[in-house]
Amino acid sequence: MRILYHGRIQTLDPAQPLASALAIEGDRIVAVGSDDEVLTLANRRSTQQDLNGKTVWPGLTDAHIHLDHYSQGLSFIDCETATRQECLQRVAEKARHIEPGDWIRGHGWNQNNWPEGFGNAADLDAVAPHNPVYLTAKSLHASWANSTAMQRAGISPATLDPSGGKILRDDSGRPTGILLESAMDLIESTIPAVTVENVRSNILTAQSILWQLGITGVHDYDQTRCFSALQILDAEHSLRLRVVKSIPYELLPQAAVIGLRSGFGSQFLRIGSVKMFADGALGPRTAAMLQPYEEEPENTGALFLDSEQILEAGQQAAQSGLSLAIHAIGDRANHEVLNAYTQLRQYESSSGLPHLRHRIEHVQILHPQDYNRLAELGVIASVQPIHATSDMHMADRYWGERSVGAYAFATLYKSGVSMAFGSDAPVEQPNPFLGLHAAVTRQRSDGQPHPEGWYPVQRLTLLEALSGFTTGAAFASHQENFLGRLSPGYLADLILLPVDPFELPPEDLHRVKPVATMVGGDWVWDSE
Repeated sequence: MRILYHGRIQTLDPAQPLASALAIEGDRIVAVGSDDEVLTLANRRSTQQDLNGKTVWPGLTDAHIHLDHYSQGLSFIDCETATRQECLQRVAEKARHIEPGDWIRGHGWNQNNWPEGFGNAADLDAVAPHNPVYLTAKSLHASWANSTAMQRAGISPATLDPSGGKILRDDSGRPTGILLESAMDLIESTIPAVTVENVRSNILTAQSILWQLGITGVHDYDQTRCFSALQILDAEHSLRLRVVKSIPYELLPQAAVIGLRSGFGSQFLRIGSVKMFADGALGPRTAAMLQPYEEEPENTGALFLDSEQILEAGQQAAQSGLSLAIHAIGDRANHEVLNAYTQLRQYESSSGLPHLRHRIEHVQILHPQDYNRLAELGVIASVQPIHATSDMHMADRYWGERSVGAYAFATLYKSGVSMAFGSDAPVEQPNPFLGLHAAVTRQRSDGQPHPEGWYPVQRLTLLEALSGFTTGAAFASHQENFLGRLSPGYLADLILLPVDPFELPPEDLHRVKPVATMVGGDWVWDSE
């Protein structure tokens, strides 16, 4: 038995919110209470650890991450720069240290934050003339390539836009090097494939970084290669991050045939939901909107799936015991998804099927008439608080006054909807304390846009925000009976903090850093 005492333990158990000690047997918590109560359980084989007043929280779960992309991107150029020129300088520096012909990869640019706007292929050609260059946008819904990369992919003025995608072109019809949505696949399919073993190694590196951030679990939305690597890690007992793995929409028929169900798996790897995309993203203005983007009267974004298509897939998934997780950012996309879920709930009831825990991923802007529908339908809002402050200037620019219904976390919370919080890494940093800060203050770490925050009516309390990374994420993945709290019978996943965030000024939340992380009763990372 392991006993931790003399701490400040935030249990997230309403029956006993605070404690100073807990006892662990194997991978489970067996007792929680005062020092005197728990220390009486000690025996000769017990180990006792004095926490010296440090704060203990349940381990945090990132409920929306792209684990393969994030772990692979740890070796990419960081393109999240203040100017386009700075990004180009980083590409030039990389080109000086690799062999001609080798691919240069980068991630994180956002033309909306660059005074110069979009780059083009010629910009990259000038700084890396002997290498193919491919840089993904922060949103992961756009990319920037040089001429060599486009030549390898066979992209020319005669190349047609693929279904669901767009190749940006200059006035003469020549591709500029900017690819949107499915057009990105034209180049990505030519980049030398990363092996499953590469992904396995990358995830091991990422796992250690996530522990240091206080993350003990994730809901992953990458493809089958990632699933293969995770299975290998789980089989060799190297996976010590609790992963809920989504199934790509295109593989729903195969998943149904072999009988996979949401929740199936092991302690560290289990099946999640079927991931679908209803629209694009705000950055490239491909999120599907009910009304045009500001100053773009012809652009209402791109709707990839309507309610009928979603319902058809949902019926097949429901018959197989698989829930849906649908990417929807624009108000039209969310409206279509909610219409589909309304019909799907009726189908589940009429067919004698359980009401599965379906999700909407992002829920970035809702029409006011849709504010209460998630709660009414029992649909989970899987949101990323950091998106609100990262996107606020873009939202004001492209959605205008409609932004009052954007990233409406408090409105959703008060409606009674169950919420799960994540980061969408590598779109954003996976640091959950940045997410907590954004949810509570509606500010960036530098204090923008002002002391009250962006649409301050949507601020959450710290306890409400913390629940999104703990109990809310556990509920979304059917793990609420053993994960997300520090209570007897629950898994001993916890983090140790040097300060109590509840006693800090909210503007300091982004500075909090864990000092140790425990998974299943074992300290997997300790700063000391």
